[in-house]
Amino acid sequence: MKAKKVKADTEEKAYIYIIKNPSYNDVCLCAYDSVLYPGTAVVYDTRFGLDLGIVTSPAPNPDRVYESGNADVCGACCTSCKSSSYIEPELMNVPVDVDFIDHLATPEEMEKYEENSNREEAALRVCREKVLKHGLNMKLVTAHFLLGEPKVIFFFTAEERVDFRDLVKDLVSVFRMRIELRQIGVRDESRLIGGLSVCGRDYCCHSITSQLEPVTIKMAKEQNLSLNSMKISGPCGRLLCCLAYEYDYYLEEKASCPPEGTKLKIGHELWKVTEINILSHKLTVQAAEGQTMFIPLSEVEYDDERGFWIVSEEFQEELFE
Repeated sequence: MKAKKVKADTEEKAYIYIIKNPSYNDVCLCAYDSVLYPGTAVVYDTRFGLDLGIVTSPAPNPDRVYESGNADVCGACCTSCKSSSYIEPELMNVPVDVDFIDHLATPEEMEKYEENSNREEAALRVCREKVLKHGLNMKLVTAHFLLGEPKVIFFFTAEERVDFRDLVKDLVSVFRMRIELRQIGVRDESRLIGGLSVCGRDYCCHSITSQLEPVTIKMAKEQNLSLNSMKISGPCGRLLCCLAYEYDYYLEEKASCPPEGTKLKIGHELWKVTEINILSHKLTVQAAEGQTMFIPLSEVEYDDERGFWIVSEEFQEELFE
């Protein structure tokens, strides 16, 4: 049975929650008619079919404005939010692209989920044997039995396209159910398996998000980070996902600062901006003879009339005194 859909012409109100799949770490929004709390097991419609999900938190109300310094925020973290600051769910208009939770998981379904989880390792061993038998160049990552239908999904990585039609036939004869093989990338592999990153916490892709956004070396440059690939790459060998978290903030802050290379007149000399430190809110400037100096960002502003950046007279007077 498919989950209830929201029609485009309705103004239906419901509670909207962030749901996380504990097997392959997909995160999505789902609606429900009553209040649910973090840790509640539900059955919802995934891209693979009906499966088990865990409520991690209520979805944020798009009409609510974030107040600076407010710590009452909840997200799709790997642990249930049980703090005293937990915000109760609110009735909201359900967007057209948000599905309803099919139903709350029953004790029988939870028991079936545990049985399926215990079968997955054995299924993975069988599939690996079949991969060797057919001589396929692919690396199996994990297996998952769906809760809502007789179907098993095998996730694998490969350097090129793999013809696994004969492999599927072999697996169908063993498991007597629908078989799906899904090729994923190395970042997806880390997202599925999980582990500890260089910061000592769970991988971000595994614990707080399932959307793997593009990360570029430009993001590291904008944040004045080391460009040593060993320092800014994750265990998956790709650039750290967290490089994208503060990138927009740095762009916004730097938009109100003189760009590197800008000449500033201080006293009777021209000084060149060599570095912008957003965290300390200071500019590093260098004179023609090589002297360096730090200037607070608050002491520099753009003169619209004259069309260039200037250093405040108060700062210059204090400097030369």
